[in-house]
Amino acid sequence: MVHDAVAVVDFGGQYAHLIATKVRKHRVLAEIRQPEDPIEAFAPYKGIILSGSPSLSAFGEDSAYNKGIYDLDVPIMGFCFGHQEIAKHYGGKVSHGQQEWGRADLHITREHALFAGLEPVEQVWMSHFDSVDEIGPEFVELASSVLGANGERHRYAAIASDALRRYGFQYHPEVDDTLHGDEMIGNFVLGICGCRPSWTMERYLDEQVERVRRQVDGRSVFLLASGGVDSTVAAYLFRRALAPEQLHLLHIDNGLMRKDESAEVVRMLAELGIGENLHFVDAGDDFLAALERLVEPERKRKAIGNTFIQVFEREARRLHLESHLLGQGTIYPDTIETGGTKRADTIKTHHNRVPIIEEMIAAGKVVEPLVDLYKVEVRDLGEKLGVPADLIGRHPFPGPGLGVRLLCSDGAPALDGEALGAVQSQVDPLLEQYRLKGRVLPLKSVGVKADLRSYESPVLLHGEADWDTLEEAAGTLFKSVSGINRCIWSLAGPLPERFEVVAASVSRTRLDLLREVDAIVTEGLLRHGLYGEVWQCPVVLAPLKVDGRGVECCILRPIRTERGMTATPARLPMAMLAEAAEAILAFPAIGLVAYDVTSKPPGTIEWE
Repeated sequence: MVHDAVAVVDFGGQYAHLIATKVRKHRVLAEIRQPEDPIEAFAPYKGIILSGSPSLSAFGEDSAYNKGIYDLDVPIMGFCFGHQEIAKHYGGKVSHGQQEWGRADLHITREHALFAGLEPVEQVWMSHFDSVDEIGPEFVELASSVLGANGERHRYAAIASDALRRYGFQYHPEVDDTLHGDEMIGNFVLGICGCRPSWTMERYLDEQVERVRRQVDGRSVFLLASGGVDSTVAAYLFRRALAPEQLHLLHIDNGLMRKDESAEVVRMLAELGIGENLHFVDAGDDFLAALERLVEPERKRKAIGNTFIQVFEREARRLHLESHLLGQGTIYPDTIETGGTKRADTIKTHHNRVPIIEEMIAAGKVVEPLVDLYKVEVRDLGEKLGVPADLIGRHPFPGPGLGVRLLCSDGAPALDGEALGAVQSQVDPLLEQYRLKGRVLPLKSVGVKADLRSYESPVLLHGEADWDTLEEAAGTLFKSVSGINRCIWSLAGPLPERFEVVAASVSRTRLDLLREVDAIVTEGLLRHGLYGEVWQCPVVLAPLKVDGRGVECCILRPIRTERGMTATPARLPMAMLAEAAEAILAFPAIGLVAYDVTSKPPGTIEWE
């Protein structure tokens, strides 16, 4: 059967493949195309969607891509940068500096098929520096946006020309935080483009099984099996595609696992019946040696990734499996956040995208059957493959493990006194309206703004407030103050007066402390029946002495999301938080417990 299809033009935005995923959710095939592809490549499609971009701006000079697509007689829709490009191409204007981050209210001012079945005001998700100021004569404004309770109104948040069949959204309908974005995309793909819904996950599974067989071509696969959702689903898919003797599993205890986790993973893999050729190695000493004295997050990530391959190759030689292909459960966010498409910015290097693995991929030595999927699609695929539900529902855990939840420092503050004071002077008056106080912390964490990596400081909030107030205060700071990308809320004690950055690297002592704290939080989620309500709950240690107390600051980061490309802070019960804070503060090394109330963007899920 020939499927109707839509092309998604990937300008390098964080969400290009997410757009394709959301189109496929409507059972319509979506394929990624590059901006410089020849016009003939777009001939088979019934519609085109232009993605956002971290490296291109519709403001100022002309953007370079194949504008012949505008001569095609098919509907074209643009999101964010794509929206701005459509407006500009047809006589509109774009300005720089009208930034919006996070949730916004979309006020629909004109009825249109794109908004069929929706309310006059819809929650959407913004992440942009540039905005459309004027539209061409053949366009009309469909909606404007308002960010926050006291935010200013931004015009042209949605525009349309039915005569030209050209449409644009300033926001990102593909992310889950645009609450009815699925309906908006469906209205475009099924309604305006007229696509027939005929694509399914079963078809994707059949295609991937066939692709794995072609790539392996009679050889064998040596899969790095962490025990997480991705590698477990990949193992099941390999078992369907290959003969049992063609698949070997290797679980590496890197010393960065959660409490008792490696023993549990080995037991689980053996019980599942996919571990006939299951191998285990305790390589904790190798990883600790590789991380010794490293403090910079990217260097840590690359050291962890390189050590995985060194251990893998050593074990392959020991087991006489040198000719095997490397199997990985890599999913799409790992690729896009590492800058794995032509225009994507590197937010953080994932352990399965370090240079040595990129070289192996180029040489055809790596098999990754999940690389186009997001976590929610991996779980869907796992159900089709018969993976047990309790494994599909496990919280994600990063490949570098606790190594990226243990912040390190050479002891120097991230900001000097003058720079810290300058940011603090902007923060104080903004928090007064929320009856909150705050302190800019002298450390940094990774974030993402307008699809670009940011490495900026968090603000510690203090005071009695409900969740709405905390999130609104955080949003105000992110929009108004440059140099910050996170807000954390103190869970116990008065607002500290003094913070001292402590020299610290990855050590067995710090890892053991983090394991214990992480276990307290996980056990609390399970006991309160909240484990399934939270997508993931990273627990972070930062080397920070607070008013002379302890040597670590503990940050809880429970989030809600479907795909990991955007996220909102989970709202856990105050009783549980008080209970967890009390247990964590019983460790003498910990002087502060805080709760991360940052959305993604501008903060990433992990702190490193």
